[in-house]
Amino acid sequence: MVAKVERLFQDCNVLFLFLVSLLLMTGYRTGNDREDKSLEIRFDAAGVAFEGRQALQPLSLTLIERRIGVIGLNGSGKTTFARLINGLNKPSQGKVSVNGLDTVADAKAILQMVGFIFQNPQNQIILPIVRDDVAFGLKRLGLGKTEIENRVKAVLARLAVSHLEERRAHELSGGELQLAALAALLVTEPQILILDEPTNQLDLKNRAIVEKTMAALSQSLIVITHDLPLLQGFDRVLVFHGGALVADAGPEEAVARYLEVAAQ
Repeated sequence: MVAKVERLFQDCNVLFLFLVSLLLMTGYRTGNDREDKSLEIRFDAAGVAFEGRQALQPLSLTLIERRIGVIGLNGSGKTTFARLINGLNKPSQGKVSVNGLDTVADAKAILQMVGFIFQNPQNQIILPIVRDDVAFGLKRLGLGKTEIENRVKAVLARLAVSHLEERRAHELSGGELQLAALAALLVTEPQILILDEPTNQLDLKNRAIVEKTMAALSQSLIVITHDLPLLQGFDRVLVFHGGALVADAGPEEAVARYLEVAAQ
């Protein structure tokens, strides 16, 4: 019973953080007037400890590449690392900045810039109808009804899920939930996208749609994944193991290192 209560609390906390990010997300720009450039993400001896346990060893690096992959075994620190970038986790030591903005001191501005898709899409589906959930962030931006409707229809069509527009979220399969959550993120066009296991629960058809969508994005993209073929063509891949960064290279070299540590 205690475990169930703790799990419920964790899920509610994640949903709360996601809601805060949507409520603070302002400065929306269309694909035509958005500058097509990568942002600088900087880690300065940043690490994370939970209840005395070092979940992420301090690390220093700068990320400027357009497509970055993050891989590692379960519990290796990769999600903890990614959540530092948009402030879902706060560094216990050191600092993290995005284009010079501190993720703690400038939390509101960071949430405007960085969008995050959780590994479990149920944690960020807010409203019962898919159409309304995808439109939620745009309504908070104060866009007009017609523009919201057009943008919602466009992003659903882009992901080939227009048929889900009137569906109830609780009726969707795991893969459909994943695509609905992705639509809700893409429609607001944050400057940096962090996707945690974006192809999880997807069949081959929907995986291909997500892969094509990612390839067409102009934003900076950080993908946490166990789907190693998804990393083909990425600019840089980080490998985590035991809470530490153990490799930082191109896809081929990074995957080789990952397979090496995974076999230990």
